[in-house]
Amino acid sequence: MRADAARNLTTVLRTGARLLAEDPSTSLAAIANAAGVDRTTVHRRFVSREALLTAVFQAKLDSTERVLHEARLTEAPVPVALHRYVEGIIPVSREWPVDTTRLMQQDPDAQQRRQGQSERLTGFLQRAVDEGFLHSDVPLEWVRAVLDQLVSSAAHQFPDLAPPQAADIVVDTFLNGLGRA
Repeated sequence: MRADAARNLTTVLRTGARLLAEDPSTSLAAIANAAGVDRTTVHRRFVSREALLTAVFQAKLDSTERVLHEARLTEAPVPVALHRYVEGIIPVSREWPVDTTRLMQQDPDAQQRRQGQSERLTGFLQRAVDEGFLHSDVPLEWVRAVLDQLVSSAAHQFPDLAPPQAADIVVDTFLNGLGRA
């Protein structure tokens, strides 16, 4: 793919993610217009809004995979890995804000991939419990929901917070709110 075509594709995906998060019925023509590319460019690459959503979801999964890998969830000390994860996933959440739950249900491969990523994060949280960073009497599902909500809040309700600063706040809130006294 030529460099300009790759840039156009990235711009269309990011613009599509943002616009479809705001309004799931946004047309491909509106996305093309907002991305500053010709409508035929978008239609040539994506036959439908659902095809664009699938590409957005794949980009989000790719970005999440990089964050999980770079966080070193199984090797780094728990607080360090947690901070790396949060600092990395906040920009992913901001860049790809579209809710892809419906699409995930229609795409078994994407669903399996997302499930694997989720299991890696849940395994990390179990490690945090096992190593005494989190209370063992709090259901792991609750711990995960709290972390997900803190990340979502930092990413979307506080968009002016830089990812490192947001990660500092999220990790401190998470470990001190759920951590052992």
